[in-house]
This record gives sequence, structure tokens and C-alpha cells, in this order.
Amino acid sequence: MAQDFAHGNFSHTQKKARNGGGGRTPVDRARRRMSQNFLIDPEAVARLIRAARPSGLVLEPGTGDGAVTTALVEAGAEVVGYELDPLLAARLRARTGLNIVRGDFTRARPPGGPFAVVGNIPYSATSAIVDWCLKAPSLTSATLVTQLEYARKRGGDYGRWSRRTVETWPYFTWTLHERIARESFRPIPSVDSAILRIERRPVPLVRDGDAWRRLVERGFSGVGGSLFASIGRSHPGAESAFAHAGIARDTVVAFVHPDQWIALHSALHA
Repeated sequence: MAQDFAHGNFSHTQKKARNGGGGRTPVDRARRRMSQNFLIDPEAVARLIRAARPSGLVLEPGTGDGAVTTALVEAGAEVVGYELDPLLAARLRARTGLNIVRGDFTRARPPGGPFAVVGNIPYSATSAIVDWCLKAPSLTSATLVTQLEYARKRGGDYGRWSRRTVETWPYFTWTLHERIARESFRPIPSVDSAILRIERRPVPLVRDGDAWRRLVERGFSGVGGSLFASIGRSHPGAESAFAHAGIARDTVVAFVHPDQWIALHSALHA
């Protein structure tokens, strides 16, 4: 499991464990200080590996005690791990002989060739890690254990779509995989997790990236309460474009499927 990541407490949200005297072992205190929540369920690790389908170079943010790291190696991946805890990094390096970098994953320079990211990442570092992955030119996929709510929002499981998902949809798919129960971690967080896979498309769905970004920015501006109200008046032929995309005039922006955005963009710029 990933740790502090240098700029604050990036732990999984968790209940405060209490015992008779309120004391903890030195290992317990170190884990909480470094925000370590390890994925200890072998079946959950196996599900992560199946979703990731690792091959070639794989970067792992927060190797922790090495449960995911070992599984990645057994699956045939060439693993480079990142770990802030010097003791854990040294132990895993000595035990496996792998390249375990002690440092902040989000400050690493992306490899020049194709690579994937796989890891059980901390809740509060999720946005930073996902942003790093989306900006890495050679990234092929990122398969991440995240907070369940984050995965559901990005994967459209609520029937709503976040701006982040929409604006990257021409370049990446976002897929919600299986839920992972909170009991699969130590310490136990207060919420469940899920496996979220982000995969780069072989060919982008739009050609004019600048025009796409302007469309999404205007659509999510909140003007008028519906997508049509936000962008319809500024685009000639909007009525027919919205009809082509199957978007009703009163549809709130969050309920517009990313594929409908693609169809709308194509119709507006035909």
C-alpha cells in the first residue's frame, strides 16, 4: 500500500482503532504515521492482477509490504516500485532484488517507452496519481485500487459522469471493475474500495483537441442548468447536433454519456 507521498497525510480514511490503554506497537504507530494500509487479501490481489493483465514494464506506486509487487512479478511483469518508507523499501529490495525506488511516485519522470501503472493507492493521493498517469505520454493503462466512491463516479456507475472522465474520454476508457471490501486491508479503512482501470485508446476519438476542451469547459460551466443552455446558443446548428447525439434540451450535463459528447462534438464540427 502506498504511503504519505511527501506532501501530507495520504492515508485511506479509517476509524481510529482503540485498545485498553490506547497504545500501539511501534509497527502500528509507524504504519499510521506513514499512512500505510496494506492489501492483505490474496483473492483481492489476484482480482487486481486479472484486471490489470500486466506485461512489460509496470510501475507500482507504493509497494508497501510487496503483496501486489510479488503478484505482478509472478504474472510476468517487469516491475519498478515506488515506496516512501525506507525500511519497507529496503526489505522488499533485499527480498526480491527488484528496483524499488524510495521516493514520491508523482515526481517520477515517466518512462520513454510503453508502460503500465498498477497499484493499491491511498485515497487522498488518488487525484495526484491519476493526473500523473493521464499526462504520461507513453502510459498504456493504469489499474488502481481506489476508494469505491471515486471509482463509481469516474466509471459512471451512478448514471452520472464527471468532468474528468468526459474531458479524457476521447483518449482513455474508464472501467469500474470489482469492489474490494474494507476488511481486505490492514489497518481497516472506513469505506470499501474498488478496482478502476484507465486504458489509453489506440486512436483518439477526436482530432481537434483544443476544440474538444473548449466544448467540455463550456458544457460544464453551469450556465442555464442544462447542457443545451450552456452551449446551444453559441453554436449554429445546435438543435440538429443535439438531436443527432440523442441529447434532450433539458438534460443536465452530468447525465450526458461521454459517447454522446463525442457524437455532439462531431455534429457541431462537421
